[in-house]
Parts: sequence; structure tokens; C-alpha cells
Amino acid sequence: MENSDSENIRLEWLCRYLLDENPRYRQMPMPDSRHERRDLFRALMNVRLPMPASEEFLRVQDEQLQVQLAEKGAVEILRIAQNDILEWQGDITRLKVDAIVNAANSQMLGCFVPLHRCIDNAIHSAAGVQLRLACEEMMHGTEEPTGSARITSGFNLPAKYVIHTVGPIVMTPQPLRQQEVQLASCYSSCLDLAHKKGLESVAFCCISTGEFRFPNDRACGIAVSTVRSWMAGHPDSSVKTIIFNTFKDIDHELYQNALAKG
Repeated sequence: MENSDSENIRLEWLCRYLLDENPRYRQMPMPDSRHERRDLFRALMNVRLPMPASEEFLRVQDEQLQVQLAEKGAVEILRIAQNDILEWQGDITRLKVDAIVNAANSQMLGCFVPLHRCIDNAIHSAAGVQLRLACEEMMHGTEEPTGSARITSGFNLPAKYVIHTVGPIVMTPQPLRQQEVQLASCYSSCLDLAHKKGLESVAFCCISTGEFRFPNDRACGIAVSTVRSWMAGHPDSSVKTIIFNTFKDIDHELYQNALAKG
């Protein structure tokens, strides 16, 4: 097992590289502790514009992110039966599946707020700077319509791919009917893309809840009914296992109850 001194040296090198890229950050003091250096490394990744990095940086970054993944531990969801629809509570960046779903914004470039707690930030931080560049090359400065989806590699994630989808943002006390249709489209678009790619397992986050303010209970109902309908309508699809990944206890309970109803 690697000692903390070795990681501290690697983290300092990574932070110095990212600080030196931007004149505004070059005088920022280097923290001493491993925890603070990890936070600085992630924050600098979060604010970094989509652009290439040196081969040496990518090698060292990948090594660091794999150390952090090993600490968390990758989780492999085993299929119990044909066409499983399951619920798993925890960090989606730990799931070793064919694809995880990211609740993205319309630019699909990830969250630029340092250390933000949204899933978009978590996924980009765990995947590495390659993911933002891949998204930029895919989007070419355009915006993705609400309800649609795109796919990229997972890079340093245990998942092979990331499917990025843009959910509706609810600005009213209750979602509009159009927004309910758009949320359902997020799930079906992701599954269409996974089927086209020949993927077998897909893990969905709770799209549009949290920062996008879609009510958790209604979002759960739409997600479960849409996925069940899609699976029933595509009996020969490559997609055999669907995981609803929950993080908050409220979503864990909602999905457990919804799936138990059959």
C-alpha cells in the first residue's frame, strides 16, 4: 500500500501543474496536508477549461485517481435474473457497470464550481480532465436539448462509459406537464443510446432532482415507469440490468418502495 508521503508528493506536482496553467492561481499557497491537497487538486480540475494536458500530467493524474478509487472501492452489481431493475444507494462513481448516467447541464461540460456537491462535479472529478475535453470536442460549443443524451468514455471511472443527459429545471411549485415528458425522455434517450452501443448494464442517477428541483417522489415515479415500459418494449435489447443509483435516504426509500410494487 502506498504511503501518504508518496501521495503528498504526487498531489503537490499535480497541483503545481494546474496552478501554473493559469497566471491568476500561480501565487496560491500549497497546503501541507494530504486532505487539503486532494481538495485543491479537485477544485483546480473543476475550474479548468477543456483543453489538452501533457502526457506526463495525464499519467500522474490517472495514477492519483486510481488510488482514490481503490480507497473507495469499485462496486460490481451482479445480475440476479433476466432484465433486472435494481436500486443501489451510494456513490455512483464507484459502480463498475457499462455506463453510468450523468445529470448534465445543456453545455455538457461539467460543473465549474469548485468542490460542488452535485453529481456532475463528482463524475467529472473522478473521471479526470479528459472527460471535460471529450465533452467539449463532442459538443463544439453547442447546447444539448432537454431530454436528450450523449455518450463518452468513462476514463478513470470503473464504468466504461458516461451517458450525459439534460433534465428539466423546475422553476414552479410543481413541474409542468412538458417537464414530466422531458424527464421521461431523459430515461428513454439514455436507454436508446445504451442499446445502440450494445451495453448491458446502466446505472441511473436521480435525474433533475436536487439542483434542478424536480420533486423526488414524482421523479421516482416517472423514472421507474419509463424504464419498465422501455424494457418491456425492447425484449431483445442488449440492456439487461438497470440500476437506480440513489444517494439521499429519501430517494433510497422511494425507489425501494416503487420497485417493490412490481
